[in-house]
Amino acid sequence: MITEQDKKQLSEKGISEETLLRQLSQFESGFPFLKLKGAATVGNGILRPSDEEQKHYLKTWEGYVTDAGHRVVKFVPASGAASRMFKDLFAFVDADYDEPRTAFEKCFFENLGNAPYYEALDDACNVFHGKGISELISEGDYKSVVSALLSEEGLNYGHLPKGLLQFHKYEDGVRTPAEEHLVEGALYAKAADGKVNVHFTVSPEHRELFETLVEEKSGELSSQFGADFDVSFSEQKSNTDTVAVNADNTPFRNVDGSLLFRPGGHGALIANLGDIVADVIFIKNIDNVVPDRLKPETVYNKKLIGGILVALQKKCFEYLQCLELGDYSDEKLQEMLSFLETRFCCHSEDVLRGEALVEYLKKKLNRPMRVCGMVKNVGEPGGGPFLAYNSDGTVSPQILESSQIDMSDPEKKAMFEKGTHFNPVDLVCAVRNFKGEPFHLPDYVDPQTGFISHKSKDGKELKALELPGLWNGAMSDWLTVFVEVPLITFNPVKTVNDLYRPEHQ
Repeated sequence: MITEQDKKQLSEKGISEETLLRQLSQFESGFPFLKLKGAATVGNGILRPSDEEQKHYLKTWEGYVTDAGHRVVKFVPASGAASRMFKDLFAFVDADYDEPRTAFEKCFFENLGNAPYYEALDDACNVFHGKGISELISEGDYKSVVSALLSEEGLNYGHLPKGLLQFHKYEDGVRTPAEEHLVEGALYAKAADGKVNVHFTVSPEHRELFETLVEEKSGELSSQFGADFDVSFSEQKSNTDTVAVNADNTPFRNVDGSLLFRPGGHGALIANLGDIVADVIFIKNIDNVVPDRLKPETVYNKKLIGGILVALQKKCFEYLQCLELGDYSDEKLQEMLSFLETRFCCHSEDVLRGEALVEYLKKKLNRPMRVCGMVKNVGEPGGGPFLAYNSDGTVSPQILESSQIDMSDPEKKAMFEKGTHFNPVDLVCAVRNFKGEPFHLPDYVDPQTGFISHKSKDGKELKALELPGLWNGAMSDWLTVFVEVPLITFNPVKTVNDLYRPEHQ
């Protein structure tokens, strides 16, 4: 039952009663598994451009990004805390032994001299323990070193977002992921006038820290890379929070009787993405950055997928203009259908003719578009590229998580296990229609692609609702192209020890 207090709380968050009831219903019904046609592979859902095609697409992108009529933005989800990076170190601090025992702990200390934050940590140790790292370790006081790294009294790395941590060391200093994303933007998203638009989604408690960092560093980076940075920030909207429930699916209430709402996951950022004023938007995770010596390959492939996007968009717009004006023949309609099927792997099992085909093409071609880089599967966690059935019976490329696949079905499990590629979250999007109007992105979300997770609050178990993921269900009804990109473009930092990998040195 919704109380007057609940109604006031909903109003303050901008959430309707209908939305609340729908979310509660989803806990009862759960989410259906998606019907698969198969894993996407090269030649069957994944594009591998030839050398000549790559040259063409690179030239296409260079022409597009330097055209004064186009606005390009780099969108970086950066609100996640780095606490999971240090999970093993938190465990070490709480352990009943004082010296490193596990392989992870030994690796951390053996390579600590190569850490990009070594000097800052050494200073923190001297300030808060009166001794440097070397002296503390020589005395067997390993835990003081870790506490200086993680605690609020030290570097506070256990509570800061990844975007603000020191990731890469250079001769003239160190850079955070936020700075590395500015540099990337200067290398592939710079307009003719030198303008580089970068947008970070951040948590409210860290926004000021991000703004301060950008203010301090952007001037130096502007001079170094000949760029004029226009950096903006947004926070996840409170009206995208989702209600939590008890084990019996009744609303979970706080001690004061109020409903417990939780952030709805990165899928909530589709609202932030929709607020961006741009023609083309690049999306990439905050921790997937490399030092300058390895950036050329990343930049090359960003330009490549950008060129593929705008080339396909141009053709889509030409076809949509013809459909709008009624300027087409049966032969032209079949050409459009072939384009949709071969370029976007979007198929209907129905045989369409005449006006039914015209309406189908208008609907399928006039949608937001994304080109997604896919890397070969080497066992890294993450979603994968599949060809899946949609609610209207058509088949299209989708990025799916394992939770969306019925693993109890041997056939579906085999499809998942035979996947050759996975999603590194490396995509470029076109978010305006052929008339130049922005798409209303929530219209293209599949609400049946969320999932339910199990959490706890104040020692009590609860169930949480995750919205359709940003590059999963939140983009389910987009025109989608998968492109094979090299593994070197995927270098995430999931644990602190990943910073010791050669790719981050």
